[in-house]
Amino acid sequence: MAHTPLKVWLLAARPKTLPAAAAPVLIGAAMAYADHGFHLLSALAALAGALLIQIGTNFANDYFDHRQGVDTAERLGPLRVTHAGLVTPSAMRNATVVVFTLALLVGVYLVVRGGWPIVIIGLLSILFGVLYTAGPYPLGYNGWGDIFVLIFFGPVAVGGTYYVQALILPTYVVIAGLAPGLFSVAILVVNNLRDLENDRAAGKKTLPVRCGRFFTIAQYICCVTVGALVPIPLVLYLGSPAYSLVATATLLPALLVIRQVMTRHGKPLNDTLAATGQLLLLYSVLFSVGWLL
Repeated sequence: MAHTPLKVWLLAARPKTLPAAAAPVLIGAAMAYADHGFHLLSALAALAGALLIQIGTNFANDYFDHRQGVDTAERLGPLRVTHAGLVTPSAMRNATVVVFTLALLVGVYLVVRGGWPIVIIGLLSILFGVLYTAGPYPLGYNGWGDIFVLIFFGPVAVGGTYYVQALILPTYVVIAGLAPGLFSVAILVVNNLRDLENDRAAGKKTLPVRCGRFFTIAQYICCVTVGALVPIPLVLYLGSPAYSLVATATLLPALLVIRQVMTRHGKPLNDTLAATGQLLLLYSVLFSVGWLL
């Protein structure tokens, strides 16, 4: 099947992963709006920066996984264009540099707006995006990916989006950021569960490889359940808007996805991975709307 250049690069960008980047920005923007701190240009720049960093990370993973030799003919996940020979390694490396450079350019405005904290957030986000599959100790190959996904797709993303608009960072915003972080970890968990046997054969020491299938299923259930319940302590102990509790309704469709995680193996988990991304997006929309009511 022929692939046009546009389709090849869209495949490399892995658009199904982008809700994980957009969702915390939506939450941070909604919370800033409710606190009368909304700043449209900053919100749009935060969204653009988050999407570019995610795409750059996907490009880097495509390049370094090919270079490390962990992509094989038995791969169960989405097509990796470098391994498939659709993009040369040098072209993918250059594209990674270009996308991260664009993210830095967007970040210049955010730094002007928010100062040195944004410099630190931006540089660390890019650094860990590369180190996920690069360097002598790739984080994703050694079971550390989960904690960095939780931090950077959660409190850092939500808090950073809020901060560049309101120029302050209340505690409740950081706590609210745990929810998208946990859902993003759940996405990673499905990805690693699907690749469990191939990762073991390739010498990758993800958490499923280290701890087994039962632990991984339990981890998924905990991430989705705790993530959906984050609004409860916000309302009960911090006096946050009660309508934000509507986001806990995400648990209802999550039950169907949890069943898939418990019963599926291998390639069918690709659909489960997409469904988990939809749970993240649904939660973010419900929480944001509820917070604004």
